Amino acid sequence: MKILIIEDEYQLLAAMETFLLEEQYVVEKAADYRTAVEKVAIYDYDCILLDISLPGGNGLNILKEMKAAGKSGNVIVISAHDSLEDKVTGLDLGADDYLTKPFCLPELHARIRALLRRKQRDGKQVLLLGNLSIDFTERHAFVNEKSLKLTRKEFDALTLLANNKNRLVAKETLAEYVWGDSIDLLPSFDVVYSQLKNLRKKLKDGGSDVAIENVYGFGYKLTV
Repeated sequence: MKILIIEDEYQLLAAMETFLLEEQYVVEKAADYRTAVEKVAIYDYDCILLDISLPGGNGLNILKEMKAAGKSGNVIVISAHDSLEDKVTGLDLGADDYLTKPFCLPELHARIRALLRRKQRDGKQVLLLGNLSIDFTERHAFVNEKSLKLTRKEFDALTLLANNKNRLVAKETLAEYVWGDSIDLLPSFDVVYSQLKNLRKKLKDGGSDVAIENVYGFGYKLTV
């Protein structure tokens, strides 16, 4: 699961990032309005933690832009303002929850889990592609009901490719989705190639109807 934290308070941002990484989420972060707008426009996230007061702009305007673009990011507003007006405005603009600072991290995590349970993909927990089924809630993949033993990053890569079936996914997009902001620590794209090679082999050895094509120099495409 990939989470974007939009927060300008450094200590709170660092604490949330550390906590969520320990809970095995992929985490990206934005500490100002401009960076947040760019990330939300380019990528899709399983959950967005959105502060209202940001350097360079108001977080509620990000909700407005998402609503205008028809994007749903599973947004939890986190704000120091315990204002009924802000809460109503945020929820009307498409936010799913509102959490007032200060809060404890386990409560934040509980709200994230509850939100992800409510926001099942297209109303379904399981995506079926031929004889491959992907359970996004339990983070398991099966071929003919036989479990595939995937690593967390392999499952994340499969999730992105499955949600973009028959469409080319650039290797840079794939790397950023799976590794988040940790992409800067990758020595090269060889790590990405290795992960995809292992995933393709597991799907093939498992007898899956789907295949992952390597479009040399550009990226990957999952076909059924």
